[in-house]
Parts: sequence; structure tokens; C-alpha cells
Amino acid sequence: MSKLLVILGSTASGKTKLACNFAAENSGEIISADSRQVYEGMTIGTGKDLEEFKVGEVLVPHHLIDIKPPGYKYNISEFQIDFINAFNEVVSRTNLPILCGGSGLYIETALQGNSYLGIPQNDDLRNNLNLLSEEKLKNSYLNIDENILNNLNAKTTARQIRAIEINQFLIDNPNWKPIQLPKIEPVIVGIDIDRELRRKKITDRLSYRLNHGLIEEVERLVASSLTYKDLAYYGLEYKWVGTYLKGEINKKELFEGLNIAIHQFSKRQLTWFRRMEKKGYKINWISAKKTTSIQMEEVAYYLKKSY
Repeated sequence: MSKLLVILGSTASGKTKLACNFAAENSGEIISADSRQVYEGMTIGTGKDLEEFKVGEVLVPHHLIDIKPPGYKYNISEFQIDFINAFNEVVSRTNLPILCGGSGLYIETALQGNSYLGIPQNDDLRNNLNLLSEEKLKNSYLNIDENILNNLNAKTTARQIRAIEINQFLIDNPNWKPIQLPKIEPVIVGIDIDRELRRKKITDRLSYRLNHGLIEEVERLVASSLTYKDLAYYGLEYKWVGTYLKGEINKKELFEGLNIAIHQFSKRQLTWFRRMEKKGYKINWISAKKTTSIQMEEVAYYLKKSY
């Protein structure tokens, strides 16, 4: 069983700074839990904060950042495999793996895994299942292998279809082997930032980024390979700046609309973290208002307490 320090928080909470500073002093390596920071050339819009990876004279080792070209569509299945490989690499060096990010889905996938993620989608089967009544679909779902029923929480129609799809794949491919998950003992630390401070930091950061390269970054992406339609896939900043570049909104509307959208996104992040706690994940919350050195002391305490 290997330790994994998880530092999570909403956007603009200061999680990257804390993670990097702690890593620099504790032989740590950062593994990004962000669905967009994997893309090269998407730096400002994804909030990579790469300058924070240099702490004094130490360049903190990091993984799953700038590993895919813009235009690529990274998915959760790939993340799980990449996370496992990065985690095993860090542990093999007897360093401390530190998972840092704000994507609850990516964090949960790293912590609990999903051995069925490598199973491909069956479009023909899905089309047929979508034609069934709710009752017939549920009956089909309840007749699948008991192990799959026990391992999947299929409360929605989409999840029931996926469960049936997995069952059929395993029937057709009896020699298929699931992903081997590493044995992880997580210590989860969350950055607790109050509403007003969070709102101020989000707004200030957005204002700075819009005036220091975000628009130009999106212009370069469009000039090189991405269409305006593509931009929407890569998140709020790219979607809104793309709309601005098309001339559909002015800069004031860009700032105001994007600012509201990011605030709403941060609320969804917090909702996800609260849901994680309800599922049984123990999140040790530390205040965003404390100095980095005090935050690091608290992280060290929770990490030591777990041994």
C-alpha cells in the first residue's frame, strides 16, 4: 500500500502553490488531476500556473501536463492509465506522489479506479437499447452478470446502458483483462476558501489573464489548428474567447459572462467535493487564508497522522 497525497480545491483556491511548495520540501512529484492541462499550447486558459512549479531553485517534477497536442480529445479512460503509470513511476523512485487538481471526476477515478474504463462503446447495441421502454431496459440491466451489478452504481438510464454494454463485451471477449489498479492509501487535503475571497480571486485572476495573453493564446490556437467549434470542447475560457473573436460579443460582455460562468463552475466543484465526503472520502480542510508555511505544516500533520 503506497501513500498518495491529494490536494484538491476549487479554482483559484491556491492548491497548486501549496502542492508545489510541499513537494519541493518533501521529495514530492505532482500528478495533475485536470482534464485540460494535458494539452500543449493551452496554458493561460487552463490555469497551469507553470511558474509555481519552480520553488526557489527547485523545479518540482510534474506529470500529465503538456502531454497531448491541441485538438486531441483526452478522456477519463486515458487519464486512469496515465495516472497509474505516473503513480507507479513516482513510487518506484521512493518519492511522494501528490495528486493536485480541481476535477472531482479525475480525482475519484484516481482514488477508486474503474476496471471497466478500457471497454469500448458499442454504438449498435446502444442504439437498440435506446429503443427499449424504461421497464424493458431495467429488466435487461437486472439480468446482467451479478459481479457487474455489484460493481456499478447504475441508477440512471445512461449507466444502465453502459452496464449492459460492459456485460455484452465481457461475454464476447472472455479473455479480456481489466486494468490493474495500484494499492493506494490516500491522504486528502482540501483548500477551504470562503465565498467572498473565492469570488475576488476568480475575478482578479480573470481580469489579469484577459489582459495578459489569454486572448492571444486562443488566437494562436485558431490560427494553428482549432476551429471555433473545437474551442467549446476545451472549457469556458476557450469557448467565451472564441465567441469574442468571432465578433459575437464585445470585451466587456466577454469579461462579465466568463466571470459569471467561472463562478458557477467553482460552485459545481465544491458540490462535487461535498458529494465525495458523503460517499465516505475523508477530506481534511485547511484555510486558504493561512500562509503557505502554516498550510504545509497542516499537510505534514495529516500525512504523518496517517502512518
